[in-house]
Amino acid sequence: MDENFIHSSLKTEDKSFELPLRPICLEEFVGQENIKERLHIFIGAAKKRNDSLGHMLFSGPPGLGKTTIANIIAKTMNTNIVVTSGPIVEKPGDLAGVLTSLKDGDILFIDEIHRLNKAIEEYLYPAMEDFTLDLLID
Repeated sequence: MDENFIHSSLKTEDKSFELPLRPICLEEFVGQENIKERLHIFIGAAKKRNDSLGHMLFSGPPGLGKTTIANIIAKTMNTNIVVTSGPIVEKPGDLAGVLTSLKDGDILFIDEIHRLNKAIEEYLYPAMEDFTLDLLID
Protein backbone atom coordinates (compact mmCIF):
# COMPACT_ATOMS: atom_id res chain seq x y z
CA MET A 1 0.00 0.00 0.00
CA ASP A 2 1.22 3.49 -0.79
CA GLU A 3 2.26 5.17 2.45
CA ASN A 4 0.94 8.51 1.13
CA PHE A 5 -2.58 7.39 2.00
CA ILE A 6 -1.89 6.69 5.64
CA HIS A 7 0.24 9.17 7.48
CA SER A 8 0.96 10.69 10.81
CA SER A 9 -0.62 14.07 11.30
CA LEU A 10 2.80 15.49 12.21
CA LYS A 11 6.05 15.67 10.27
CA THR A 12 8.89 13.73 11.86
CA GLU A 13 10.85 16.86 12.76
CA ASP A 14 7.75 18.37 14.44
CA LYS A 15 6.85 15.35 16.57
CA SER A 16 9.47 15.82 19.27
CA PHE A 17 8.33 19.41 19.78
CA GLU A 18 4.57 19.24 19.33
CA LEU A 19 3.55 15.89 20.80
CA PRO A 20 4.43 16.83 24.40
CA LEU A 21 2.28 19.95 23.97
CA ARG A 22 -0.82 18.10 22.79
CA PRO A 23 -3.27 16.92 25.43
CA ILE A 24 -3.31 13.14 25.84
CA CYS A 25 -6.60 12.83 27.72
CA LEU A 26 -9.92 14.66 27.78
CA GLU A 27 -9.10 16.20 31.17
CA GLU A 28 -6.09 17.97 29.65
CA PHE A 29 -8.05 19.22 26.62
CA VAL A 30 -9.05 22.86 27.08
CA GLY A 31 -12.50 23.93 25.86
CA GLN A 32 -15.30 22.03 24.11
CA GLU A 33 -16.83 21.10 27.48
CA ASN A 34 -20.10 19.87 25.96
CA ILE A 35 -18.26 17.58 23.55
CA LYS A 36 -15.91 16.30 26.27
CA GLU A 37 -18.85 15.47 28.54
CA ARG A 38 -20.57 13.50 25.79
CA LEU A 39 -17.36 11.73 24.84
CA HIS A 40 -16.87 10.61 28.46
CA ILE A 41 -20.33 9.03 28.32
CA PHE A 42 -19.80 7.43 24.89
CA ILE A 43 -16.36 6.07 25.79
CA GLY A 44 -17.52 4.78 29.17
CA ALA A 45 -20.50 3.01 27.60
CA ALA A 46 -18.36 1.45 24.86
CA LYS A 47 -15.85 0.20 27.41
CA LYS A 48 -18.61 -1.32 29.58
CA ARG A 49 -19.97 -3.11 26.50
CA ASN A 50 -16.42 -4.09 25.50
CA ASP A 51 -17.24 -2.59 22.10
CA SER A 52 -15.96 0.04 19.69
CA LEU A 53 -17.38 3.52 19.55
CA GLY A 54 -19.89 4.32 16.83
CA HIS A 55 -19.05 6.59 13.91
CA MET A 56 -18.40 10.25 14.72
CA LEU A 57 -18.06 13.35 12.60
CA PHE A 58 -16.06 16.29 13.92
CA SER A 59 -16.70 19.50 12.03
CA GLY A 60 -15.34 22.99 12.40
CA PRO A 61 -12.64 25.40 11.33
CA PRO A 62 -8.95 24.57 11.75
CA GLY A 63 -7.48 24.75 15.22
CA LEU A 64 -10.45 23.58 17.29
CA GLY A 65 -8.88 20.23 18.19
CA LYS A 66 -10.60 17.72 15.92
CA THR A 67 -7.40 15.76 15.29
CA THR A 68 -6.36 16.01 18.93
CA ILE A 69 -9.72 14.70 20.13
CA ALA A 70 -9.52 11.78 17.69
CA ASN A 71 -6.08 10.90 19.07
CA ILE A 72 -7.35 11.21 22.64
CA ILE A 73 -10.23 8.86 21.85
CA ALA A 74 -7.81 6.30 20.38
CA LYS A 75 -5.58 6.49 23.45
CA THR A 76 -8.52 6.31 25.86
CA MET A 77 -9.99 3.33 24.00
CA ASN A 78 -6.52 1.73 23.89
CA THR A 79 -6.63 1.30 20.13
CA ASN A 80 -4.77 2.47 17.05
CA ILE A 81 -5.67 5.47 14.94
CA VAL A 82 -5.13 5.49 11.18
CA VAL A 83 -4.97 9.00 9.74
CA THR A 84 -5.51 9.89 6.11
CA SER A 85 -6.73 12.92 4.20
CA GLY A 86 -9.75 13.26 1.93
CA PRO A 87 -7.94 14.84 -1.03
CA ILE A 88 -5.35 12.06 -1.32
CA VAL A 89 -7.96 9.28 -1.49
CA GLU A 90 -8.58 9.66 -5.22
CA LYS A 91 -9.77 6.21 -6.35
CA PRO A 92 -11.92 3.45 -4.86
CA GLY A 93 -8.80 1.30 -4.63
CA ASP A 94 -7.16 3.94 -2.44
CA LEU A 95 -10.08 3.77 -0.03
CA ALA A 96 -10.06 -0.03 -0.15
CA GLY A 97 -6.38 -0.03 0.80
CA VAL A 98 -7.00 2.18 3.80
CA LEU A 99 -10.08 0.26 4.97
CA THR A 100 -8.51 -3.18 4.59
CA SER A 101 -5.49 -2.06 6.62
CA LEU A 102 -7.74 -1.43 9.65
CA LYS A 103 -7.76 -3.94 12.46
CA ASP A 104 -10.75 -4.63 14.68
CA GLY A 105 -11.37 -1.59 16.88
CA ASP A 106 -9.03 0.75 14.98
CA ILE A 107 -10.09 4.35 14.48
CA LEU A 108 -10.03 5.83 10.99
CA PHE A 109 -9.61 9.60 10.97
CA ILE A 110 -10.13 11.23 7.57
CA ASP A 111 -8.88 14.78 7.81
CA GLU A 112 -10.47 17.19 5.32
CA ILE A 113 -13.24 14.65 4.67
CA HIS A 114 -15.34 17.40 3.11
CA ARG A 115 -12.82 17.37 0.23
CA LEU A 116 -13.33 13.66 -0.42
CA ASN A 117 -14.32 12.94 -4.02
CA LYS A 118 -18.10 12.35 -4.28
CA ALA A 119 -17.56 9.05 -6.11
CA ILE A 120 -15.38 7.83 -3.23
CA GLU A 121 -18.05 8.86 -0.72
CA GLU A 122 -20.40 6.35 -2.35
CA TYR A 123 -17.97 3.56 -1.46
CA LEU A 124 -17.50 4.85 2.06
CA TYR A 125 -21.21 4.81 2.99
CA PRO A 126 -21.73 1.01 2.83
CA ALA A 127 -18.37 0.49 4.51
CA MET A 128 -19.58 2.59 7.43
CA GLU A 129 -23.14 1.25 7.54
CA ASP A 130 -22.69 -2.44 6.75
CA PHE A 131 -18.92 -2.91 7.13
CA THR A 132 -18.78 -4.10 3.51
CA LEU A 133 -16.87 -2.78 0.54
CA ASP A 134 -18.06 -3.55 -2.99
CA LEU A 135 -15.41 -3.02 -5.66
CA LEU A 136 -15.42 -3.88 -9.35
CA ILE A 137 -12.01 -5.09 -10.48
CA ASP A 138 -11.18 -4.83 -14.17
